[in-house]
Amino acid sequence: MRRAASFPLSAVLSALVIGLFTLTPALAQDASVERGRVLFTAECSRCHIPQEMEGRLRARWVGRLGEELYQQIRSTMPAETPGSLDNSEYYDLTAFILQSGNVAIDGGQIGVADLNVLNINPTEAIAAQGDDRYRPWTHLNGTEKSLRYADLDQVNASNVADLEVAWSFDSTPFGPSPETYSVSQPLMVNGRIFATVGSTRNVIALDAATGQMLWLWRPEEGQRFAAAPRKGSGKGLSYYNAGGQDVIFTITPGYYLVALNALTGDPIPSFGAGGYIDLQSGLRLGPGRDDLDIGISFPPLVVDDVVIAGAAHEVGMRPLSASNVKGDIRAFDARSGEILWTFKTIPERGEIGFETWQNDSTSYTGNAGVWSMMSADSERGLVYLPVESATGDRYGADRPGNNLFASSTVALDYKTGERKWHFQTTHHDIWDWDTPAAPLVINLPNGTPAVVQTLKQSHLFVFNPETGDPLFPVEERSVPDSDTPGEMVSRTQPFPSLPAPYDRQGFQEDDLVDFTSEIAARAAEIASSYRFSELYTPPSLYQHPKDGTLGTLHLPSSTGGSNWEGSAYDPETGIIYISSRTATSVLALVNEPDASSMRYIQGGGRTPSVDGIPLVKPPYGSVTAIDLTTGEHVWKIVNGDTPESIKNHPLLEGVNIPATGKPTRSGMVLTKSLLFFGEGPGGAALLHAVDKATGETIAEIELPASATGMPMTYMVDGKQYIVMTVSDFQNGAKLIALALP
Repeated sequence: MRRAASFPLSAVLSALVIGLFTLTPALAQDASVERGRVLFTAECSRCHIPQEMEGRLRARWVGRLGEELYQQIRSTMPAETPGSLDNSEYYDLTAFILQSGNVAIDGGQIGVADLNVLNINPTEAIAAQGDDRYRPWTHLNGTEKSLRYADLDQVNASNVADLEVAWSFDSTPFGPSPETYSVSQPLMVNGRIFATVGSTRNVIALDAATGQMLWLWRPEEGQRFAAAPRKGSGKGLSYYNAGGQDVIFTITPGYYLVALNALTGDPIPSFGAGGYIDLQSGLRLGPGRDDLDIGISFPPLVVDDVVIAGAAHEVGMRPLSASNVKGDIRAFDARSGEILWTFKTIPERGEIGFETWQNDSTSYTGNAGVWSMMSADSERGLVYLPVESATGDRYGADRPGNNLFASSTVALDYKTGERKWHFQTTHHDIWDWDTPAAPLVINLPNGTPAVVQTLKQSHLFVFNPETGDPLFPVEERSVPDSDTPGEMVSRTQPFPSLPAPYDRQGFQEDDLVDFTSEIAARAAEIASSYRFSELYTPPSLYQHPKDGTLGTLHLPSSTGGSNWEGSAYDPETGIIYISSRTATSVLALVNEPDASSMRYIQGGGRTPSVDGIPLVKPPYGSVTAIDLTTGEHVWKIVNGDTPESIKNHPLLEGVNIPATGKPTRSGMVLTKSLLFFGEGPGGAALLHAVDKATGETIAEIELPASATGMPMTYMVDGKQYIVMTVSDFQNGAKLIALALP
């Protein structure tokens, strides 16, 4: 049971009464409390007493729709014969239970006439009351618009240092063996936490105030799990309200879309085949491939009554061949599971974009899925897709052309799947610079709407949400050519005029680490075996026959820059906050017929270092604040102290190294006054709270382990919580909740 609140229940449960008026006109015009009392005495009193109703409503129904309460009563009461009463009788029972729970009902009647068109969800209903005692976190990134922003300030600069662990949940028992590294992030809806745990991606529900487990659902996929390309607990879940029934959607490692009853954890029989849709069915397969390389670690996106499933594959640095299954995006009716549409990210003949693929390469090329989170704009009826690169990640001779819609942001009508616009941010991608994060759907402080896309190469694009036209000028600039046999790069790539890149691009001599003269000299010697680069310099051959170089040093790496963690946006100030890392990679191509039928794949040795000191000079990890109204950078800070492996390095004995940050990407959440971020895998066990206006550190809150999941925040029973997954790579990951004492 959740802790009792100290505020009048009638105020926060008014949403229940409002929501109750959404019931159909087929019901009687008025629901009678007195008739409900008689029914309760006859049918329910052997298990319940009216005096307990306030506690029950407070514990489970604060901020929820009245229709949900009606549907719950109709499906569970009387206990022996649920559903045996007439709908009008259940309506009377609901009225009586509301009044018994201390929710005022004028004259003992609830009028339905002229009110059945109302459809107010819990968040909107409470917001309309001016009540901030309950604030949910309903999507992976907060809302369908992916802002990672919560209008909360109970935790603020004056007290944030007092945060302490309110509860924790240990994932160790969820097998088959403990998952010691997890990036899962929960949702919080109607006083319940919903999260994924364990390598087989179990789904759990917890009490949001205590962390007590309420139910567990476990997929059992056998060989399907063993063959899955994306195992583990994944990134999270999706929430949907189906006419009063709370639904949690997950996609399993074996690539099933599953609808679960949020109250019980049971699959919903009316969705698909007993709650399941087999996403392996209906795919465009890779010719000549016996395996099925597809799955996903992200949840689907649910908007209105549409659930949209993405697609991911094995990392494509060393693909088996140029052929693979295509990452088509599919939408289903969120109630029935009926397929609504398919968007082909690799178009077929006669479709828009087909002309950007030469030599019949659309017939076999695969990938180009959406492995990250999508976002939506329900006002415009649009879903925004961040599409990844096509097969393979380092060599594109088998797919000449710009390859739409790979490495693009694409806007679709989410009811029909019709393409509205697209913008390709990387032509003919051979750097694995997928579009990695959900586009943000924002309004600038002056009212201008926009869609914002962060990228691995640290470019930031700002688009008109209806047309896709860039709000800041974009220039197609010439980029370096390739000397790899067969490769045909795009001669130009798009560069936004504003904002400036939020991390370094390209790797030149002055990027080499220079903590000391000895380290600088050794770094220069190591680098002489490689090629330097500018942004979009193509990969080169390992042990190149002309110059003997071992590949091309490049920044950012294929994991960023920024990546799936994305960014956070402040709608009041128009400032976006982006976490990024500065880490070198080597783009080197090898011919290995035993590994792949492609002429070249990624190969060579590891990224070089100076006895473990990164070859690139710091900072290694950053958080950047950018004003999206002007396009100007506001501030930039490192994401933590210097790693102990560098502080205590024998080559740096006696050398004072300023804070370098960690070569990780920090998950973030933004509130009214503070920006919170962790240090990512391997970082210090700290949650940083900074002044969002200046970047000044306000507090560093100690955690049980590194924050590896993105933090989120919610309020329940008038108390704000900040929740995240932490991992130490030795013990089972934990979900922890911080709150004020």
